[in-house]
Amino acid sequence: MSATPLGTRSLKIKIGAVEYNTDISNCRIVSAASDSDFTSFAQAAAGGARDYTLAFTATQDPADSTSLWRKVFDSAGTTVAVSLNPYGGTTFSTSNPGYAGNVVITEPDGDMLGGEADASTTARFTIDLEWKFTAKPTQVTTGTY
Repeated sequence: MSATPLGTRSLKIKIGAVEYNTDISNCRIVSAASDSDFTSFAQAAAGGARDYTLAFTATQDPADSTSLWRKVFDSAGTTVAVSLNPYGGTTFSTSNPGYAGNVVITEPDGDMLGGEADASTTARFTIDLEWKFTAKPTQVTTGTY
């Protein structure tokens, strides 16, 4: 049994070499049956081929050239490395594992800019993104975040 189940405030995420913790919420890796015309016998024996997606919500900040919104707008179609650190530590280990892989940056299906009005002074427009991993993410148990 794990010594510490995941909390809801610790996750860190790097896209490329940049950490985007302040721009992202509702971040997760999603697994689904692959929509493929070819399934190998090995994949079938393991339960079928799988697709993995990085799904998350990000703030909109078109004016900042280093924002995640601008990365999506300027770099759709680009493959980039992603590292998730769900426990939030600075060093990966078997008790503080991370997950890494490559994803293809895509624009959202739906809203890209703007949204619904809100009377709150702290509310922000967001976009919902789903980027496909090029392969199953790997667990990282050594090295620094």
